[in-house]
Amino acid sequence: MANIYDGAFRTILNDCRKLIIPIINEIFGETYTGEEEIRFFPNEHFLGQQDEAGKERITDTNFTVFGRIPKKYHLECESSLPDGKITIRLFEYDAQIALDEGEATEETLTVTFPNTAVLYLRTFKKTPDKMKYVIITPGGMVQYDVPIMKVQMYSLDDIFEKGLLMLIPFYIFSHEKSFPEYNSNEKKLAELKAEYQKILERLDGLEQQEVIGAFDKRTIIELSGDVIKEIARKYENVQKGIGGIMSGALIETSARAILNQGINQGINQGINQGISQNQRETALRLLKRGKQTVEEIAEDTGLNVRDVEQIAGLRTV
Repeated sequence: MANIYDGAFRTILNDCRKLIIPIINEIFGETYTGEEEIRFFPNEHFLGQQDEAGKERITDTNFTVFGRIPKKYHLECESSLPDGKITIRLFEYDAQIALDEGEATEETLTVTFPNTAVLYLRTFKKTPDKMKYVIITPGGMVQYDVPIMKVQMYSLDDIFEKGLLMLIPFYIFSHEKSFPEYNSNEKKLAELKAEYQKILERLDGLEQQEVIGAFDKRTIIELSGDVIKEIARKYENVQKGIGGIMSGALIETSARAILNQGINQGINQGINQGISQNQRETALRLLKRGKQTVEEIAEDTGLNVRDVEQIAGLRTV
């Protein structure tokens, strides 16, 4: 269902706001640094129409980036075949957004339309490179383009090199046409799984470099799993194979967070005062690697099991 994809799109934008900036730079040719304030506004609008009074419309995103000059943006996520209706819907949203923040002084109404763009998750022959508004008024004609980002046109290297991490949950769309083959061919499915394993490794690298935080990484992985579950619901092997990788990564991320929390608690409590600094640091290093049991670490460091458990935060003093 499209609302699964819309929900994932809204979630990653609202919860991981810094990931918006590379997308805006890519679509609109901006040069934001990522340090700008981003302020979201309500995305529910009530449109007054002759046949439907107070009809509610919900936009995907409506926010302002406070750079040198504050600019308002409106992004929509679309997965269906272009049919012309989305352009009408976009204009309705844009007009209402402009009216919501319009200024009336001395009988003069000033409205500012947002910078609008559409992210198409699927690309069809009919998918245009841009949309256009042409507004004919008594004072003259106004026209401008609404850019389109075709998600399937971006390779994994493009996504990581340009920092378009917000697109990762939707990367699976580029493989959608091959689902029947993946579902019946173990070798092909293994290649797809290897690709997703590489995505996880690259996300881990970005986290270690502090380019993204643990929360951002977890959100990307979780939403990727949600999208995969929906788009591959008719292909059990694909859903289990790729979905299983993402689920496993979530479990590992949670376990690592718990372990690190315990390790940090152990450090902060100043436990094991009779243990040398070198022993403590060695034990911590081995615990973080996560490749040895508590018993093995105790043997390698000359500590007893109780000491190692206290360092790891698994046992109170």
